[in-house]
Amino acid sequence: MSQTTKRALAQSLKKLLQTKPLSKITINDIAEDCGVSRMTFYYHFADIYDLVEWTCQEDASVALAGNKTYSTWQQGFLNIFHLVLENKTFVLNVYHSISREHLERYLYQLTYDLLIGVVEEKAVGLSVSDHDKAFIADFYKYAVVGMVLDWVKGGMRETPEQLTAKLSRLLNGQFALAIENFRSDAAPG
Repeated sequence: MSQTTKRALAQSLKKLLQTKPLSKITINDIAEDCGVSRMTFYYHFADIYDLVEWTCQEDASVALAGNKTYSTWQQGFLNIFHLVLENKTFVLNVYHSISREHLERYLYQLTYDLLIGVVEEKAVGLSVSDHDKAFIADFYKYAVVGMVLDWVKGGMRETPEQLTAKLSRLLNGQFALAIENFRSDAAPG
């Protein structure tokens, strides 16, 4: 029941964001739209920003399910871009509100989770420290999230397929090269 209520609150928030900005939505608005009490809201979330963050994480887990490998990372990013586009009003409202850092944190975590899986897979059997693997995933995470934020800021004009194709061309072979450059057992160049 708890997850069902959380999802219902998330749907109410998304519905309300169709007609007004995040800064104008109250917990009363969400609870009323959802048909629950304010106390029910507070049982599940500390505040609206907590609900925003949970909503992002919940949607992301569905988008990335099974797409964190070298052979599926493009599909993972395509799913992320489609998720952002499908929730365009929600994303733009969060992006243009004071809670933009919630959206950025969500995108960073989502992207890192996908990329670290790819880096871990490509590093199997190689002498690369966990710290260096995290550094590689972080480097690409910042590049990808910067691109996504520019896409959002620009009104999401390119299709998810166009973005994924560009990203794929740019990153093709780069994970293996980066890992090779961080191998501790590699001969100095």
